[in-house]
Amino acid sequence: MGKLRRGLSVLIKLGVVGLILLAAYSVYLDAVVTKKFEGKKWAIPAQVYARPLELYEGQLLNPNELQAQLRRQGYQAVRDVRRPGTFARTGSRFTIYSRGFHFPDGAEASRYANVAFSGNEVVSLKGKAAENIPLLRLDPQPVGGIYPSTFEDRILIRESQAPKPLIKALLAIEDKNFYDHWGISPSSIARAFLVNLRAGGVVQGGSTLTQQLVKNFYLSNDRTLSRKINEAIMSVLLDFHYSKDEILETYLNEVYLGQHGRRAIHGFGLASHFYFAQPIQELSLARVALLVALVKGPSYYDPRRFPERAKERRNLILDVMAEEGIVPQSEAERSKKLPLGVVTREQLNTSAYPAYIDMVKKQLREDYDERDLTSEGLRIFTNMDPIIQRYAQKSMTETVGQLDKDSPDLQGAMVVTSAQTGDLLAVVGDRNPGYVGFNRALDARRPVGSLLKPAIYLTALEQPARFTLTTPVKDKLIQVDDGQGGLWEPSNYDGKSRGMVPLQEALAKSYNQAAIQTGMALGLDNVLNTVERLGVDKKLPAYPSVMLGAASLSPMDIASMYQTIASGGFKMPLRAIDAVVDARGQPLRRYSISVERAFNSAPMELLRHAMGEVMREGTGRRAYWSISQDIQLAGKSGTTNDSRDSWFAGFTGNLMAVTWLGNDDNSPTNLTGSSGALRVWTRFMQQVPIKSVQSLNSEQIEYVWTKPAANVRTGKRCEGAVKVPYIKGSEPEGYQGCSRAVSEPVKTLFDSIKSWFE
Repeated sequence: MGKLRRGLSVLIKLGVVGLILLAAYSVYLDAVVTKKFEGKKWAIPAQVYARPLELYEGQLLNPNELQAQLRRQGYQAVRDVRRPGTFARTGSRFTIYSRGFHFPDGAEASRYANVAFSGNEVVSLKGKAAENIPLLRLDPQPVGGIYPSTFEDRILIRESQAPKPLIKALLAIEDKNFYDHWGISPSSIARAFLVNLRAGGVVQGGSTLTQQLVKNFYLSNDRTLSRKINEAIMSVLLDFHYSKDEILETYLNEVYLGQHGRRAIHGFGLASHFYFAQPIQELSLARVALLVALVKGPSYYDPRRFPERAKERRNLILDVMAEEGIVPQSEAERSKKLPLGVVTREQLNTSAYPAYIDMVKKQLREDYDERDLTSEGLRIFTNMDPIIQRYAQKSMTETVGQLDKDSPDLQGAMVVTSAQTGDLLAVVGDRNPGYVGFNRALDARRPVGSLLKPAIYLTALEQPARFTLTTPVKDKLIQVDDGQGGLWEPSNYDGKSRGMVPLQEALAKSYNQAAIQTGMALGLDNVLNTVERLGVDKKLPAYPSVMLGAASLSPMDIASMYQTIASGGFKMPLRAIDAVVDARGQPLRRYSISVERAFNSAPMELLRHAMGEVMREGTGRRAYWSISQDIQLAGKSGTTNDSRDSWFAGFTGNLMAVTWLGNDDNSPTNLTGSSGALRVWTRFMQQVPIKSVQSLNSEQIEYVWTKPAANVRTGKRCEGAVKVPYIKGSEPEGYQGCSRAVSEPVKTLFDSIKSWFE
């Protein structure tokens, strides 16, 4: 009897100790539960947006491209436009109901608009009552994120934002007694135990939504007894501390619903965009049911990989919703007949622009810590134009695909900006634009060939007493000190020298000897100073060969230089970012346009005219094989030794673009700037709306009828007469009359025929 009492006493003591330990452990778990639940629950990646598509009268935009962009952003084509996120099209007329959005400059409500096109121009923009609308701004397209090391991504939503059928269906399928249990449901556990016992394996779970949340939020996926005990205790504690609505809202944002590469899709808010490119508030019943279906197994029921399996599960959810009275049976049956409606990964376009995102990250890291970018839910509004970006990518991929027969490893890069503002509209860093890796637009430093020649001639044209566009310059052999103790003797591409040629012809035909002769006459230091003033902030070696492009620069460096020329002499940084706001929509920083006049408009006007001659008469003339002669273009090609690098940089009135083609191992490509990079540039420009390069209207400029080859003034109708701009007071002094007059129509026809054979 004594032994029994002593044994019982030991058991009681052990029980007390166990209870004390359990209580202590529960206190510890309680602290774990409350600390994370009440603190910062998630590291929210920075969300990156493209610039919003803005519609206004006079805008150049292809109507088909507008329709494609609306579809990419999840706008639904309907017959009767009644709610945000929908549109209708009849011929060249659109009716669009935009979504409301909180932009950096404030919130904009959703708006109903009728848009009419004439060709590729918006000619009318009116509201529902036929009132004029000055501007319709669509919500911006998400184009990527800056993720934490876990690569978890989510868009936070409130419970009130989730469609009511979604929550009701979720509870009916996953946890019917959610509002009645204390975090765990003994009856559900017992029922699942019996079902699994009969089946001889795990076919049904007994976990409540609270337990699922605890497992995902706090614990690992290990199937151990200790983990299940922790899950049960923490579920009870979570239910004790927080309301059912708080727990449900957290679950809506935590549940795992898919995978995109390394990026994990969490929460119904992001899943709605990932699968349908729509905000969750706009989802139809069929799409709501599909998201609920994915909770059971997003990999097994992946609608992109296993559409039939996903559809069967979705229809089962719809049947349950009808049985539970959540929706009428007729609506469920109608929804079961609908396709899944999942957008393709190509349509989704999320993280499809790694080269541009690289530029965004580079600029952001000057102002923000990495932790802020990956965890604070910042929203980054960029200047990327999704239409321009797609055409840049398409032009690169298609052209390289045609050229790589002789060079199968041919690579490329492209940078596109707004000619007037420096906004960075597109960046391509690889022939396969979605490739995440080496970004050639930013990091490939290659010899630039003749792309620095405009700096030589701009330096000359800033001295109108010595140089004009028709001043004869020497295109003759020259030997110069190479700066390394030897002599350097450059030659022209075709090996010929042409003697004395007009300055603008030397640039248009890209004569190497004329460029070096002129550059050495001006002084190497003066030319390099002009290169720096144009926007190249890299220190270039003071060797004469640099003037012919021996210096290695990236496409982004060249874009900075040609941006100054395209803008008419205004130096401005290339802006990838427009604004940054915090998770609550409060502005943190605006990246305003910064402008510095670097050059007087008069010499810049002369240079732009000469670069127009490059396109009309020189190395860029093949661009007019596919672009209208009515559009004034300007640009310059570049080819390096042994055709290792093919470059072209040029601009229209609204766009500036730099393209590069080459092999990563620096082997020859057999491509010149004109036969390679120019083709990418031209293909791009012929697909997007472009405007002519406009005169800078400098009061210092006067146009004079001239015979360029002789550098003399002449009569308007004289044979060979060309109207050339001069800075006032620098016009040729000599005059040569007509040996034979040419009528205007005949002259025009002659010049047109001539241009086709050059």
